[in-house]
Amino acid sequence: MRAISLLTTILLVISSCALNKTFLHPWDLNKDDKLSAYVPKVDDTLTLGFNDDLTTRITNSKGEDADLSYTIETIFFENRSGDSLHAWFIEPKEDYNGTTIYFLHGNAANLAYQVLFATPFVEAGYQVFIFDYSGFGFSQGEATRKAVKNDATDGLNYLLSRKDIEYDHLLIYGQSLGGHLSVVIANENQDKIDGLITEGAFSSHSDIAADVVPILGRIFTREMYSAEKNIVDFKKPILIIHSTEDERIPYEQGKRLYELANEPKELYTIDQRHIRGPLFYADSITAKMARMVQN
Repeated sequence: MRAISLLTTILLVISSCALNKTFLHPWDLNKDDKLSAYVPKVDDTLTLGFNDDLTTRITNSKGEDADLSYTIETIFFENRSGDSLHAWFIEPKEDYNGTTIYFLHGNAANLAYQVLFATPFVEAGYQVFIFDYSGFGFSQGEATRKAVKNDATDGLNYLLSRKDIEYDHLLIYGQSLGGHLSVVIANENQDKIDGLITEGAFSSHSDIAADVVPILGRIFTREMYSAEKNIVDFKKPILIIHSTEDERIPYEQGKRLYELANEPKELYTIDQRHIRGPLFYADSITAKMARMVQN
């Protein structure tokens, strides 16, 4: 009996650790951090850095302010726990199409790294509001499953409270962890939005846990909230994007969400690695989003 109890405890610890590592990989940000990358569209290496007040500055290879097609407003808003969360509101300088995207990023790093998945939409004429969950980047607090869910609700409420941000349509776009989360938030707030896009989303925490620790992961995972339970009640248009080459979140989980979803719905099957849709399929994704808000 003692051996069985010890084995169960070990398995629980292994499952819990694997689950945490699967879901939450927050990276801190420091005001002295700099991120550089070559950007083919401008044929130059751009560097993202921070001023003393933590506002963002993007410079070119000459150290001058980069000539971008968009502006970034740095925001700090307070969540329900009293923690300060770091956010960016990114707005195209010209040709805004009237739709704003509330972007929920994946489980790793912070928005400075994740924003490259959102900027293709800004360049296509969309406004994007993206923020870091508790414990990510400059955001205060502790990264937990409960915290990111509360933060996602608080972020949406903050966006809705900004009367100076105008839009005709509001979409939620979630990737990976944010994709799973976006279904829950969209269902709970569907009267406030016009549609939902998920990319590389998992169907439930227990499904992912079972991929990491077969059988036991499913048994011992506490399902606090799940996409598959919420999607059946969501009535607005939904676009589900998933790659058949996704090695992190199996394609079958995206397909399961599609099968559970109500009409109007679309499953967009793509190639490439996990959540690379905006980098390789931005034109077709934006076209599909445009049709969602026209219906």
